[in-house]
Amino acid sequence: MAKESTIDKQRIKAMKEGRDKKSHEHFVQYAPVWLVTEEPALNIDTLYFNIVFQHPQYGWVNRRYAYDVVTDVLYHKGQQLIDEEKALEIQTKEPYIKASSINSVQAYGG
Repeated sequence: MAKESTIDKQRIKAMKEGRDKKSHEHFVQYAPVWLVTEEPALNIDTLYFNIVFQHPQYGWVNRRYAYDVVTDVLYHKGQQLIDEEKALEIQTKEPYIKASSINSVQAYGG
């Protein structure tokens, strides 16, 4: 695997910061939310990532997103249900977005 240059590291950091700013408002309704993967695609200025949370209608889900840096748009790329055992394993890690209180009733279900 090629070593990341300083410029690439700076670009990835900026991609993550843009993603965090764009996604926080949407994801906070599902908090706590865990970031489980992130894959920068520098050649297309996109950051792919997966989050896990307990959805009010579906149960525990793993959602895939793409953050387009150029247009500052967050794209939902699908979701998969996960079982309780996997959810418990994920919950042992620090959440990406912590919950001040959990209010799944107010989550809009999207």
